[in-house]
Amino acid sequence: MNADTRVKNAPVVGPGGRAKLASPGAKRRGRFDILPYALVTPLALFIISLALIPALFTIVASFFKDQALNPPVRFNGFENFVNLFNDAGVLSSMGNTVIYVLVGVILSTVLAVFFAVILRKKFLGRSLLIAVLILPWALPGVVNGIIWSNIWDSNTGLVNSLLTSMHLIDTYQVFLGQNKFMTILAIEMVQVWQITPLSTLLVLASMQNIPDELYEAASLDGGSPWKVFWSVTLPLTAPGITIAMVQAVIATLNIFDQPYILNGAASTGASVTMQTYFISFQNLDFGQGYALSLIITIVTLVLSLGILKLVYRPVEY
Repeated sequence: MNADTRVKNAPVVGPGGRAKLASPGAKRRGRFDILPYALVTPLALFIISLALIPALFTIVASFFKDQALNPPVRFNGFENFVNLFNDAGVLSSMGNTVIYVLVGVILSTVLAVFFAVILRKKFLGRSLLIAVLILPWALPGVVNGIIWSNIWDSNTGLVNSLLTSMHLIDTYQVFLGQNKFMTILAIEMVQVWQITPLSTLLVLASMQNIPDELYEAASLDGGSPWKVFWSVTLPLTAPGITIAMVQAVIATLNIFDQPYILNGAASTGASVTMQTYFISFQNLDFGQGYALSLIITIVTLVLSLGILKLVYRPVEY
């Protein structure tokens, strides 16, 4: 053993005069490790450039009057927000969006839990069924809208043909454009069809983490399948249900493709996001467009946090 090795492994006198060997990593603890920061920096810059900076710009611009046909841009405080809440078209679209959110979140969550219970246990063709289930979610909203426009068509639509052949209706019905609630319901069925697969996968992933021993213990205690579902499955699936509901809230609050493809610019099914498009790119009033976008963002955050507070429960097995 040379002198350098003896010095490196020399005992260090600790408290009370007891000797202890110096830790080989003692010198490394004081050294700054740049690798974690180097790995995170590209993602952080990406988020800042594509999310935080546009969000900050939207907040600032929503307090300015920015009309392409009425320059110059000037500060007007809360005037954009006041004008929005005095606009009949915006108020109507807000009411429509409330129905979209209620129907979409509730129905997609219920269907997601139902399908997740079916898919939890392995059976022949389960993998194929999951693959088919993902297809509506994988298709763009515009494609879904075009497909369903043929289904809801008042002249040659599949729904009218089925209802007529089953003698439930005598003549073909117009589902889109006339009755407001029927129009919103028909449009939201299309979005539910699209967002339910993702919600199902989220709930299924949470459900598969539940140990089988809990189900066996519940069965030994004499619990019926319905009671086991309410007492074991549903509470322990709360994290997955919470995420599914949050993504459904985000999707329904920002619904655009389906109502625009199926119902055009008609007010019977117009959403708040559609109004943002009309105000910004048809009326060329970018200030009010920014303000309405900010309102949508705030409502999305509030509803998402509310769901996290009310639905989410920490799970320990």
